[in-house]
Amino acid sequence: MLHPSVNLLDVRAFVLVANLGNFTKAAEALKVSRSHVSRQIQSLEKEMGVSLLIRTTRTMKLTQAGKALLASCDSALHSIDQAVHAAIDDIDTVKGRININCVGGYIGEELVAKYLSEFSLQYPDVSIELEFSSHRVDLLEEEFDIAIRMGELPDANYVARHLVDIEMLTLASPSYLAKADPIEHPKDLKQHNCLTGSVTKWQFIHDSGNEKAETTIYGRLSCKNGRVLVNSAKAGLGIIRVPAMYCQPELDSKQLVPVFENWGIKAVPLSLIYHRDRYQPKRIKECVAFLKKGFSQEL
Repeated sequence: MLHPSVNLLDVRAFVLVANLGNFTKAAEALKVSRSHVSRQIQSLEKEMGVSLLIRTTRTMKLTQAGKALLASCDSALHSIDQAVHAAIDDIDTVKGRININCVGGYIGEELVAKYLSEFSLQYPDVSIELEFSSHRVDLLEEEFDIAIRMGELPDANYVARHLVDIEMLTLASPSYLAKADPIEHPKDLKQHNCLTGSVTKWQFIHDSGNEKAETTIYGRLSCKNGRVLVNSAKAGLGIIRVPAMYCQPELDSKQLVPVFENWGIKAVPLSLIYHRDRYQPKRIKECVAFLKKGFSQEL
C-alpha cells in the first residue's frame, strides 16, 4: 500500500524523470512546467526522507534509493496505466494507438503490413506505429503493445500466440554450385561462402530423422535483411538459409535451388506476443485476432 503521506503524482513524476533522463522531457510529457516537476521530486524526497536524484548543472544520476524506487514503481505504474486506459475505453468502439514491433523482410514488409492496412480500413479510429527490428524486444521497457517474432520464446512474462511455422531452406544459385566444391553434408558448408543474418550456427535434420548436424558457417557478407541475402545468392555470391516465402519466385524460376537433397531444417515458429494484462484494451484484442486470422488464411 502507498504510504499515506506520499503523493502518487509525485511518484509518477519521478519515474518519468528517471526514464526520460531529465526534468525538461518529463515536464513536457506531463504538460507542466519544469519547476513544477522539480517541486514534485523535492516533495517526494522530503516525504520519504531519502535523496532519489543527484543533480548537477550538466548531469543527473539516480541514487541507490532512487534506483530501488524506480525498479519497484516502473512496472506498477505501467499496470495502472493499462488498467485506466482499458477502463475508459468505450467497450463498443475500437480506438486508440497501437505500437507494434515486428521482424522485417517479407513477413513484416509484405504480410504484416498488408494485414495492418486492412485492419486500419476496418477500424479508422485506431492509429498504428509499426517498427521493424530483429532483436529481442522488452515490450514494457520499449513501450510496444504487440511484437511478432520468429523462433522459440522462453520468456513467460508475456502472452504468446502461435501464428504459423515458417519453412526454411538452404539455397544457392546454379552458377555458384556449378563452380563450388561438392556439398553432401552440412559440415561441407565450412568450405563455402555462406551469407548470414544474425545466426552463424546452422542446424540440420536428415530426412531419415535419425541424424542431426550443427555447423558454424563463415562468409564474406552478413546482413539481417532477407532481400539482400536473396539477391546476393542470385548473383552467385554464396549460400543462404532463408524462409521459403522470401524467395518463392526465385525458386519457381530456378534462379535459386536447394543445396541439399537429404538434409532439411526444422520449421521455425512465428509468434505474436503481447502484455499479460488483466485489462486488455479492445483495440489490442481486435488487432491480435485480426493478425491471427490473416496468417491462418494465407499460410
